[in-house]
Amino acid sequence: MALKTAQEPASAASRAGSWRAPEAPARLAASVVGGVLLYLAFPPSGWWFCAPLGVALLALALRGARLRRAAWIGYAGGLAFLLPTLAWVRPIGDDAWLALVGVESLFWAGLAVAAVLVMRLRLWPLWVACLWVAQEWARGLFPVGGFPWARLAFSQGESPYTGFAALGGAPLVSFTVALTGALLAALVRGRPQRWRADRVVAGTFLAAIAVPVLGLVVPRPGDEGRTVRIGVIQGNVPGRGMNFLGDEPAVVLRNHADETHRMAQAVRAGTLTRPDIVVWPENSTDIDPYDNAYAREVIDSAAKDIGVPILVGAVVKIGAENRATRGVVWDPVTGPGAYYDKRRLVPFGEYTPFKDLFLALSSRANLVGRQSVSGDRPGALRMGPVTIGAVECYEVAFDGTVRDTVLAGGTPLVVQTNNASYALTNLPPQQLAMSQLRAVEFNRAVVTAATTGISAYVGPDGRVGWRTGELVAGMNVLDVPVRTQKTVAARVGALPEWVLVLMGAGATVAAISGAISGRRRS
Repeated sequence: MALKTAQEPASAASRAGSWRAPEAPARLAASVVGGVLLYLAFPPSGWWFCAPLGVALLALALRGARLRRAAWIGYAGGLAFLLPTLAWVRPIGDDAWLALVGVESLFWAGLAVAAVLVMRLRLWPLWVACLWVAQEWARGLFPVGGFPWARLAFSQGESPYTGFAALGGAPLVSFTVALTGALLAALVRGRPQRWRADRVVAGTFLAAIAVPVLGLVVPRPGDEGRTVRIGVIQGNVPGRGMNFLGDEPAVVLRNHADETHRMAQAVRAGTLTRPDIVVWPENSTDIDPYDNAYAREVIDSAAKDIGVPILVGAVVKIGAENRATRGVVWDPVTGPGAYYDKRRLVPFGEYTPFKDLFLALSSRANLVGRQSVSGDRPGALRMGPVTIGAVECYEVAFDGTVRDTVLAGGTPLVVQTNNASYALTNLPPQQLAMSQLRAVEFNRAVVTAATTGISAYVGPDGRVGWRTGELVAGMNVLDVPVRTQKTVAARVGALPEWVLVLMGAGATVAAISGAISGRRRS
């Protein structure tokens, strides 16, 4: 890899084709606009084509910048992107929202510094795209278990890039979007020193166009001619925000039971086909059915009326101090049976990291109450004629958790979610886009049951076949394809991500080594 060291004169850098970087205010403006464009790529706007444009502006803002300035430019771009994208956190508190965005933007600052270094190498758009994947990988691990929200891939629920998910999962989709953006940035440059400018520009332009086009022709498994009828229940909740359960107990439970009785009546009237199984959302009962006779009776009555197993979402007691977020298969004859306990828990929502410290800092930490404990096995649950893949809400953002469920035999995937605290924010549509990507990534239909919306059905091709509104009760019976063939992404798992991360790290090391050697020669 050839590189231009930091000691090169400005004239030499210009002759080598570097983009003439603007002064600090213009760089900052380009970074902020790039962050805003990235936000617009995500739902609810969903303008997926803004994602590579946003990456291009961020790259242009960094090209040729000094490292310290690059860190601030990257941090500003992260703020401009994450402040609106993660605005759904605000119902918890503006301080929580600002703290989360402030911490997550630090990863952008690190990405910016590394990007400036690798931009001195040939083929720098490739290395920048690898570093983007590395940044998302790091955010998915640290701190407190990671927060893999707002990855580039999750802006591409239905776009020309979506097909790459079947080959390399979310990391490959993020890589291809970032690569397109970096290639677009590479077009804005002076005349190259060693090659004809027209050939370089034409080649770069064709490469930028070719990346999304290739996503459209990625081969995917076909239909297997088998379906299952799934009844989806959205019962709605009485309250809003952090008090979504309201002041009266069992309202949420009765809402979901009532919708199930309404479904059973529609089946008897012939206006709905009889489901094979029924799915309730996460937290669809606000009372532990193992511990409360009334809750058990209400669920039993609904299951007997519809006559098929129901996947009930409950928070159940574990010992004297803990709890678990559980999906329970409730049989109309035998009652509660197999279950799945959520494995990826929400920090400060289901458990309190560094509990003593945060309890001393904020009284809101007490709102968590009993501390959740995570499950220890994938959510492959036998229900009626199929083995569903149970995924709980927050877990849909984690690659390995969804893949484990697929490899354990789960098909179709069922996402039980409770977005009641975040109703009418940008969280529900963002989560739906994740389900769209997962459907293509694993060749599985995805059925989402939400307390307040958005409940939906996504086909294995990533298209939304049905969805509800928010803050309404609703139900439907869906014919859902059952797929068993595995995609390349399901087989190789995290391998593409590791390759891209290591490539980005190697390029960074090479750039640093080259810069040090250049200084010594000077």
